[in-house]
Amino acid sequence: MWKDYSKSYIKNNRASSISIMAAALVATMFLSLLCSIAYNFWAYDVEQIILEEGDWQGRIVCEALSSDDLSMVCQFANVEKAVINKELSKKEKIVADVYLKNARTIYRDMPLIAAQLGLNKDSIQYNSLLLSRYFIHDPVDESPPMLLALYVVILIIVAVSLILIIRGSFELSMNARIHQFGIFSSIGATPRQIRTCLLQEAMALSILPMLLGSIFGISISYGVIKAINFFASDVSGRHESVFQYHPSIFVVTVFISVLTVIFSAWIPARKLSRMTPLEAIRNTSGLLLKKKKHSRFLSCIFGMKGELAGNALKARKKHLRISTLSLLLSFLGFSIMICFTTLADISTRYTYFERYQDVWDIMITLKDAEISDFGLTDELQDISGIKDATVYQKAKALTFLPEGLQSDELSSLGGLESVAGTPNENGQFQVSAPIVVLDDRSFLNFCSQIGITPSLDGAIVLNQIWDSINSNFRYKEYVPFVREGNQKTILYKNDKTVEIPVLSYTQKSPALREEYDNYALVHFIPLSMWNKTLGEVCEAESDSYIRILSNKTANLADLNALEQEIVRLVLEQYEIESENRIQERLSNDSLIQGMVMILGAFCVLLAIIGIANVFSNTLGFLRQRKREFAGYMSIGLTPQEMRKMFCIEAFVIAGKPLLITLPLTLLFVQFAVTASYLDPMAFWSEAPILPILIFAAAIVLFVALAYYIGGKRLLQCDLNETLRNDALI
Repeated sequence: MWKDYSKSYIKNNRASSISIMAAALVATMFLSLLCSIAYNFWAYDVEQIILEEGDWQGRIVCEALSSDDLSMVCQFANVEKAVINKELSKKEKIVADVYLKNARTIYRDMPLIAAQLGLNKDSIQYNSLLLSRYFIHDPVDESPPMLLALYVVILIIVAVSLILIIRGSFELSMNARIHQFGIFSSIGATPRQIRTCLLQEAMALSILPMLLGSIFGISISYGVIKAINFFASDVSGRHESVFQYHPSIFVVTVFISVLTVIFSAWIPARKLSRMTPLEAIRNTSGLLLKKKKHSRFLSCIFGMKGELAGNALKARKKHLRISTLSLLLSFLGFSIMICFTTLADISTRYTYFERYQDVWDIMITLKDAEISDFGLTDELQDISGIKDATVYQKAKALTFLPEGLQSDELSSLGGLESVAGTPNENGQFQVSAPIVVLDDRSFLNFCSQIGITPSLDGAIVLNQIWDSINSNFRYKEYVPFVREGNQKTILYKNDKTVEIPVLSYTQKSPALREEYDNYALVHFIPLSMWNKTLGEVCEAESDSYIRILSNKTANLADLNALEQEIVRLVLEQYEIESENRIQERLSNDSLIQGMVMILGAFCVLLAIIGIANVFSNTLGFLRQRKREFAGYMSIGLTPQEMRKMFCIEAFVIAGKPLLITLPLTLLFVQFAVTASYLDPMAFWSEAPILPILIFAAAIVLFVALAYYIGGKRLLQCDLNETLRNDALI
């Protein structure tokens, strides 16, 4: 009986069935998309770690490791293999990479292996970053990675949200049948039979949409990965991501979708089945209009029709909650996202691209290379198209300054105590003194630029400090750091000291793409002095750099050709990374555009959920609203006036999220512009007003379409017959 009844109801109430199927399809598609993208991001992260650090899990580092020792390591039951890392091993140090069959016991097994070899725990290392991606963490770590917990929390939040979304569609369908099930209950149907019938009906309507939704979600995630590869194709240091999918992801998606549908249907089914037969039979299936509450705003603007529309919306307030929330979040998310990306683009352009556009055209990073070992400086200068080439390396050092050496300007701003803390026992302040080692030719050119006699026998000190009191980080103003009478400087590092002469103090830095510390005394020294006096005292960074300026107005084709020629020269002897200023700008623009498209797609998906709920409510309440409008017609309301009521309702549903979003977006923009110290007109001249208006217009258009379809179908019915019609189906 119940099976035949369900088939008959589904066949004769296609609008309600389609509403449920659409809700299940959209919800499953969203869940499948989220799971698939999360899995691909995880897989890409693992691949990136393996490319950068290797796929080893544990590592043994010791002075000596014989083949017998290696064989003994391999004899451990959980060890898959152990191999010598020839790239890292040197005469004084042997490095062996260990791979385990079950990596989850690595933090227990590796100390045992070290003890068997007679080594202490300091001799073993873990590929912690890679292990954490497989949710393996050190048990003694007080702050283990929370990535798995984050995924679970997000999945639970999404599942709960989808339950609320699908629940609305089921509740609309079931509430329309309270009278029918009241009759069934009066002739002997038990609450359990009613719940079972409704749940079977829900699963029958949702199985196919869930499978299709899973497939659609996979397809969309595939498109997202392709879009990411397209927009990030020119990003240096990034490997191309390959779409991956595991059958377990599909199983998890379908399983959660089934649970979601069951809970979504069970909530209203349980409520319906617990009603007494008398309560159910007396239910009129109509809207419970709020007679005591008045819609003053709508009635003031639209009169009686506004009052009726507002009352109808209040009666369906609970069912429209998901629509309002989804539309609000989608429009708010889209507006804030596109304003944020616009601000980020303006900020990056001002502080990076426009600031350094006359400083560099091509940057070459020499990996693990000392500037002292670089011997291609003359060959670089001979390349046609290069106006200037500077080879440099950075190093770290400290200096101690007596209070009397600080400038008057710094004293008026609070003195050395404000930037270097308390002095030592000798009354001196410790100050960071970064070193930039320039090749000799570039250093001599820098001497000429600041107007001193070119010499390789001393340092040039960048004598400036950021006036953080009278300027902000966006538009920095500088004052002199120290008095310029001192002709020597003493640098410290690792308990070693060196005294070097100072050729000059300057507030002009060389044309390098470098951002110097705000409260540091930067020293520029020639390579010959570094090799002679500083190389063994100060701590140099592992990489060196080549800054190239072209000798003509730069365009992408010319810079690409010049970059290729430089790379061919340098790549023969060094491992390098190359950057092209124009290509870097295009890549940045492409990344921002890609981020806007991907995040915008999620906002669109949220909007689709909200609009689908509007369609569901509009079409699902059709039976109840027939009675409502039949009553209005009986008191003289014309079809034209009923159309106006629908227009008012659509205006409120679509307009409410927009009206809430606009002031919130303006507050966000005001806060972000103020926090970033940008000129407000710099943002408003490029404000993304058109995309926001298009998104808002799309929301209004689809909500209006839902009401147009619902209103057209409603007004085509015989509303007078509806008042007399009390058929079960």
